[in-house]
Amino acid sequence: MTEHPVANLRTLVLNADMQPLSWAPLSVWCWQDAFVAVMQERVVQVKTYDDVVVRSASQSFEVPSVVALKSYRKRKVAAFTRFHLFLRDEFSCQYCGVKLGPKELTFDHVIPRSKNGHAEWTNIVACCPADNLRKGNLTPKQAGMKLLRAPFEPTPRELDEAARRLQCAQDLHQSWMDFLYWDSELER
Repeated sequence: MTEHPVANLRTLVLNADMQPLSWAPLSVWCWQDAFVAVMQERVVQVKTYDDVVVRSASQSFEVPSVVALKSYRKRKVAAFTRFHLFLRDEFSCQYCGVKLGPKELTFDHVIPRSKNGHAEWTNIVACCPADNLRKGNLTPKQAGMKLLRAPFEPTPRELDEAARRLQCAQDLHQSWMDFLYWDSELER
């Protein structure tokens, strides 16, 4: 049995300012949730998929590819997650600078937990396995290692900017492009 092509469609969700609600991760909904939100008039349908319709017994409806919230939603803090930590550090070891994928990276407590170091933005960095093993249960100074950049708590905007620089969003539909890169610097 083959899956209907509409089944895997996603809808880009924009804030009321017509920018993505989030880049890290990219704000997308399954098309069904977006369709319901449009029908309930909770969002504005901005674009639809070309030549894709869904039918009820008596009507046909276009499938939204881009929707926008009706009122602006401000994000105040970035969630403290493994992905956001790696994104803040641009998927690079903060001791040697090597770039790795999320499955290869580890994270390191700058001040080890055994020395009263806490699991918080300002004490954890992305780390390659070799440097994590080398540092072990020591502080960077004790291990003779130096951080490339001190850990910090990023704002949602800083994470979004890092995601854009690294182009973390994949499987981007063509109908989304005007909304994802409209404020990017133009090539000369």
